[in-house]
Amino acid sequence: MKKHMLIRGTLILTITGLVTRIIGFFYRIFLSHTIGAEGMGIYQLIFPIHSICFSLTVAGIQTAISRFVAAKVSTGDDRSAKDTLYVGLGLSTALSFLAAYLLFQYAPWLSVHMLGEPRCSVLLQITAISIPFGSIHACINGYYYGLQKTSVPAMTQLIEQVVRVACVYLLYLICLEKGFAVTASIAVIGLAVGELVSTLYSLTALGYHFHRNPVQSSRTVAPFSQLRNIITLSLPLTANRVLINLLQSAEAILIPGQLRLFGMDNTGALSVYGVLTGMSMPLILFPSAITNSVSVMLLPAVAEAQARNDRRMIARTIENTIKYCLILGIMCTGVFLAFGDEMGLFIFNNEMAGSFIVTLAWICPFLYLTTTLFSIMNGLGKTTTTFLFNMFGLGVRIAFVFFCVPRYGIQGYLWGVLASELVLTFMGMFVLNREAAMDFPLHDWVVKPVISILIAIGGGLLSYSVLKKLSIPLDLIVMGISAGIICVLYVILLLAFGALHLRKPYSGVKDGK
Repeated sequence: MKKHMLIRGTLILTITGLVTRIIGFFYRIFLSHTIGAEGMGIYQLIFPIHSICFSLTVAGIQTAISRFVAAKVSTGDDRSAKDTLYVGLGLSTALSFLAAYLLFQYAPWLSVHMLGEPRCSVLLQITAISIPFGSIHACINGYYYGLQKTSVPAMTQLIEQVVRVACVYLLYLICLEKGFAVTASIAVIGLAVGELVSTLYSLTALGYHFHRNPVQSSRTVAPFSQLRNIITLSLPLTANRVLINLLQSAEAILIPGQLRLFGMDNTGALSVYGVLTGMSMPLILFPSAITNSVSVMLLPAVAEAQARNDRRMIARTIENTIKYCLILGIMCTGVFLAFGDEMGLFIFNNEMAGSFIVTLAWICPFLYLTTTLFSIMNGLGKTTTTFLFNMFGLGVRIAFVFFCVPRYGIQGYLWGVLASELVLTFMGMFVLNREAAMDFPLHDWVVKPVISILIAIGGGLLSYSVLKKLSIPLDLIVMGISAGIICVLYVILLLAFGALHLRKPYSGVKDGK
């Protein structure tokens, strides 16, 4: 039953995530043509600060709610699960209003002295309005993740994206009609409105859920005990996220500055940063809708398995996670290597974006795998370890920004991203292997997928050449069909090689584990 809930929840989140990312994909194309590469760079600059606020107010609390709710529900203590949500929600809401006030007040100072771009001031003030709403629905989502019920979080995600895009498009039409300049402000307003509407939906759904599932209990509620438990677990997670986002902020600030040392002017540096973070990276991260969904469901599932001391389940989960993330990542690497240049040109009308996509293609297996491995580690309570690993990975990237970008340009940063993801993957696998000894059949997990993708790439490029000769009017359609052929051939070859099967229940758990 738990296995079916995990699979069902993952499928719901994956489908919703894919739909959301498809909408977001076209949304970013729209933004890139509307506000331009420099506007995208300015827009992307605010997100490290937005992420810091999210980390301070809810990130660790959401994970703590999810983990405690999963543990309480597994023992039949529904009342404690509900109390956990209330206490966590109250704490997060109070912190979010404080963070919103401070961000609104100090937005001009942060824009000038931290981001080095005064035009970010208004964007940060608009962002401040969205922080309390984001915190509320994140806590509610954490509760549902703990229950391993994903329909409400999935719908929340979809509503937020649809409302955001609709709002931005409406504002764009109004600007055109009134003759106003179209700036990045419309994107941030859309973000705030999307958070507001999705929060209203989350609160409505939660009220209906509690009405349909009342908890009958005469015991005395111990809110301070719940609060202490949440703070104890969330504090290292919050410190992890905050320090990581501080480093990411430093990274975001350093990149344009180091590009100027490379010889670019301010407009050129912001444009390169906008192309990388607003066009190329979102495309590389598009398939991670699958791994992100798996990660969200793995944390409570692994926490529950640990509470039952089911090491066999944990070991099997780790093995299947590694295998299928590698299979997905290798497929995406092949597609991006084969058609990355065309994707940049046909989708974003930007050759630079295509060049970045081809370079970043190599990180796919490691990027997707790291996300799920770290989620398993968090589910096992190894939050300090994930914190140290993330700090180290960001340190590697910042070192490349500091030393390589002034000499080699943005290519130096891309090398840093590749190096950090590679190191993080092997560190995560090492730690989890000590938790539950794993088999690593290289031929099934790496050799067969690599051979399959090489053959599939050949078939995809051949089909692309043939379809081009047919004079199909849209190059994007030709590329899409050819990329799809690569994916289909890849899966067929893996099935032929016998590489697509779930690992059998693990029986060789280390003594004492």
